[in-house]
Amino acid sequence: MHAGAMSLGEAYLLPAGSAEASHPPSAKFFRLSELRKLRRCEQVAAVCYRVGDKGIEFLLVQTAKGRWTFPKGSAEPGLTHAQAAALEAFEEAGVVDGRMEEVAFARYVRRKSNKMRSPLGAVPAVDAHLCEVLGLDPPQEFKRNPSWFTADEAKRYLRRKRDPEYGDELARVVARAVSRIRRLVGSRAVPLLKV
Repeated sequence: MHAGAMSLGEAYLLPAGSAEASHPPSAKFFRLSELRKLRRCEQVAAVCYRVGDKGIEFLLVQTAKGRWTFPKGSAEPGLTHAQAAALEAFEEAGVVDGRMEEVAFARYVRRKSNKMRSPLGAVPAVDAHLCEVLGLDPPQEFKRNPSWFTADEAKRYLRRKRDPEYGDELARVVARAVSRIRRLVGSRAVPLLKV
């Protein structure tokens, strides 16, 4: 292997001025600067919920393409994942008062088109944090239309207009959230971050 390159599986990392000719022809090449794009692959979601007369309900928001989803976005430098998820809940859904779990209860892959893939072929992974909603205001972002859904409705809406595999993965997040919330309701001794 060339002294200026590092192996990463089958790929080689090249410093900005390296010659690619000294490497095996089957190797994949990309610049070190491309690694910075991998940071964008890490995202957080706030799985916002309330427990009321209808049981457990989830607060979903609409994307520009009309799909329903959890409030989510990129992990922010200087913030924990829970803090970044709380920020997304505030900006996209208008959550002004609530309790966010510090530790993610689920992790899922945000399946989208090939243009979302990084140079290494990675797709964005999303750490999902539970957020019990205690108060709402209109969201900072326009046209998000935050709406409450029962668990079954949330699963159905999360599957709409999506690849079946991705829709099923989002529905599994809801199922895991329901299990986690039922345990939380019986025991409030979990570390929560005030939103």
